Amino acid sequence: MSQPLIGISTYLESAVHWGVWQQPAALLPAGYHRLVQRAGGLAVMLPPDDAPTSAASVVSRLDALVIAGGPDVEPVRYGAEPHERTGPPARERDAWELALIEAAIAVGLPLLGICRGMQLLNVAHGGTLVQHLEGHVGPPGVFEHHEVKPVPGTLLARIAPEAVSVPTYHHQAVDRLGEGLVVSARATRDGTLEAVEVPGDTGFVLGVQWHPEAGEDVRVMRALVDAAAAARD
Repeated sequence: MSQPLIGISTYLESAVHWGVWQQPAALLPAGYHRLVQRAGGLAVMLPPDDAPTSAASVVSRLDALVIAGGPDVEPVRYGAEPHERTGPPARERDAWELALIEAAIAVGLPLLGICRGMQLLNVAHGGTLVQHLEGHVGPPGVFEHHEVKPVPGTLLARIAPEAVSVPTYHHQAVDRLGEGLVVSARATRDGTLEAVEVPGDTGFVLGVQWHPEAGEDVRVMRALVDAAAAARD
């Protein structure tokens, strides 16, 4: 059987170092596609689409979906006013990734949200976000590490049952949990919610606040790839 096809959402940025050009580009840190490949999947990048209604068509061609990390979700998406520390909106990406999440959930496609992706998963389920918290971001461009502890009985606990140190880089987190989601991990030092999932044995919907693509632990991504292969077969 062929390897599962794993779609990964991307940034849409002005690329400063693009040969002699500075122009919009769909970008993704290489750690994402490399992690998919190390976990046994085939990676494909999903740039924002001007017509989010095309998300269902894109999802129908995938075996699993990863919503990547990135900028802050625009607070209007969860009914809040912007905090002074909240970053500028990425409206096109918000619309596209929310459409991808909704399309994936509608058809039971295995889904993994990473950092911003987990936050969007919560927003898609009607939850809200803490717009600023301290202690989960290292120096600019450097990942912090802290320990997270999975909640027994969850999907995440089956994947990684023990407390583990993970790479993190975020200043926002889940506040009110979205409807239909459960907490599956918290930071051991301050209780920050570090993973959420849709409970049950019928599918794979998981969000993690940390960045597995910046570390060596492939278990979360391998579980997604395995779920994609099982669902396809």
